[in-house]
Amino acid sequence: MSTELTPEPDFTDLDTYLDEAGADGYLVDADGSSSTQRYLSGFDAPDPFITIYTPEKTALLVSALEYGRAQAESRADSVSRLADYDYRSIVSEYNATTAKARVTAKWLQEHDVKCVVTPERFPLGPADTLREHDLSVSAEADDIVTTIRAQKTETEIEHIRDAQAANEAAMETAAKLINSATVDDEILYYDDEILTSERIKQAIETTLLQHECALDETIVACGSDAADPHNRGHGPIYADEPIVVDIFPRSKQTHYHADMTRTFLRGTPDETLSNWFELTQNALTTAIDAIEPGVTGQYIHDIVCDIYENAGISTLRSDPTAETGFIHSTGHGVGLDVHELPRVSPDGGKLKPGHVITVEPGIYDPTVGGLRIENLVVVTDSGVENLTTYPITPLGT
Repeated sequence: MSTELTPEPDFTDLDTYLDEAGADGYLVDADGSSSTQRYLSGFDAPDPFITIYTPEKTALLVSALEYGRAQAESRADSVSRLADYDYRSIVSEYNATTAKARVTAKWLQEHDVKCVVTPERFPLGPADTLREHDLSVSAEADDIVTTIRAQKTETEIEHIRDAQAANEAAMETAAKLINSATVDDEILYYDDEILTSERIKQAIETTLLQHECALDETIVACGSDAADPHNRGHGPIYADEPIVVDIFPRSKQTHYHADMTRTFLRGTPDETLSNWFELTQNALTTAIDAIEPGVTGQYIHDIVCDIYENAGISTLRSDPTAETGFIHSTGHGVGLDVHELPRVSPDGGKLKPGHVITVEPGIYDPTVGGLRIENLVVVTDSGVENLTTYPITPLGT
């Protein structure tokens, strides 16, 4: 299904924001791990560099080390070096941070920029130095760039689709370990060794590396560990207990993420877990079927809450202090960050074409364990496309 989206980012809303704020440009001082920096500059570097976006152009200020690569790889209209502004002489009088800020002030003035808006977490020291050089600096709190990049282009969706393919290969690795294991005294064994959460996570990471993806951590949580939605899991994997596997890798090349959760069980689920699984699969399917442009993330979240509450399962909507039941939001945006706008939650706004979101209902109780099913979808002009092809299989083998 075609998403019918633009091939390049549309910064019209940022232009409007700058105009309404009376600002000349949007200034970022961060390294390439900042998603806002990467999005505006199209460049990745391990050390902080400067990007100024204006409606007329995008310019970078980088170290000599990154100058050639920035010219070749960034989306900037112009790239300058610190050395072009006598940085060596200035740094001999001031510390490196202050010297860089003084050079930045000169550079901005050359670009006719006198008033800038920055991300809310812009570094304070450089901001003060810029103000000392008669530049107006104000932090915005409207998540303007984050809101813009929430609507993915065709290229971005392909990046996410590729990351999701790697994710599904990694999930299959985990499934094969669990399904091929033997059971002895309620503990799972693989190749005559105890099958642990750590061993499965290692296999997941190896598979992802083979697909040019990586992750800092993942979730393989069994039994009572699975009753905490963000418990990473540890120790032996047991028979007849739910195993929540949540993988959220990042492409090493594009830096875009994917996200998916499946719940496995080796053995026979009890009646409670079987009912939970049926409810959760129904909540997932019903919520995805309701997604289309114009509906809100709150509406999708309410659908899931309705299904659970009608079955007697507590939710944070019905009881804000609930510690069991459905105790998180229904989903979130995925892109350069694994958690970004839009929200599929009680405060979720309107969904738009290009929004890539998770739908991840789940139920949790330490006396039973936890269960979650998560798919990754993209909102299209006419509805929704499921980016997840990995099957959802009933509990038990």
